Amino acid sequence: MLRDAQPTEADATRAPARGRAARSAAPAKDLSAPKPPSASIWRRLGLAVLLLGQLACAGFFVYDLFGGQLGLRTAPISWMARELIQVAALAGLIIGVLLTAVTVMRSEKRREAAEMELAQLSQAFYELMQSRFSEWGLTPAERDVGLFIVKGFSIQEIAGLRETSEGTVKAQMAAIYRKAGVSSRAQLVTLFIDHLLDPFDEND
Repeated sequence: MLRDAQPTEADATRAPARGRAARSAAPAKDLSAPKPPSASIWRRLGLAVLLLGQLACAGFFVYDLFGGQLGLRTAPISWMARELIQVAALAGLIIGVLLTAVTVMRSEKRREAAEMELAQLSQAFYELMQSRFSEWGLTPAERDVGLFIVKGFSIQEIAGLRETSEGTVKAQMAAIYRKAGVSSRAQLVTLFIDHLLDPFDEND
């Protein structure tokens, strides 16, 4: 009987390379804009028809008011036709008001959802900074200065807010950069952003 082949060290080193090659050979994702759903198309078509109907009714009222004075109307419009057009105009006005109300309500909900997501991201970013500050062993004063740095305050502004000298702030900033392993404000902010995006990079 043939023994089962045991994986060698060379096979183990070739496996990641084969995995990377397979991922690179995989078809690229289609990044083109998604096609709008059919419901959205029908909604837009309905709004267009409603708008055209309202414009037609408005044109009728203008023609009815000024047609005789401008010499455009030669024969009077029947009573039934006038009533039908007025009823259609009233219905279009009511539908327009309802659609406007629905649009405003949806816009308000989207705004509230966006504000909630922004608040959650802000809280997550703040918790991330506090976690990194603890890992780096920053003092309470350095934590305050670090927050001001990330928020974009200048050395003069930080000194004024903390009621201390600019030299003290510069020394605290140098200590923060040294403990974080960076050399500038931009690198510090980039470090936080990279840490915040790590979960997404790992899933890729």
